[in-house]
Amino acid sequence: QVQLVESGGGLVQAGGSLRLSCAASGRTFSSLFMGWFRQAPGKEREFVAAVTWSGGSTYYADSVKGRFTISRDNAKNTVFLQMNTLLPEDTAVYYCAARLSTIPDMRPNSYAYWGQGTQVTVSS
Repeated sequence: QVQLVESGGGLVQAGGSLRLSCAASGRTFSSLFMGWFRQAPGKEREFVAAVTWSGGSTYYADSVKGRFTISRDNAKNTVFLQMNTLLPEDTAVYYCAARLSTIPDMRPNSYAYWGQGTQVTVSS
């Protein structure tokens, strides 16, 4: 029903910026809830940010508030994650995810659709 493809990852020095993109295809419903997650080696998958597709309400993990911004371009069926003031602890594989709900939920298991992931590496 929903296919997601991430892009924009790469290498960056601490303090730098990256913008991740998530291109969505298939049926997009007004109730679709889009999230970004990340997973570092040896750690569990972690919630980063989320946005409602239709209303644009945003949610952030405490660790990224003030540094990351999630947004969406409905006309292009794309969700973005602007990452500023990057830190070495931000290094991880970043995943785009979606679920058919408008209720905020930070649990990875509540998201039914996932992209393939894109690597972000922040050097010190």
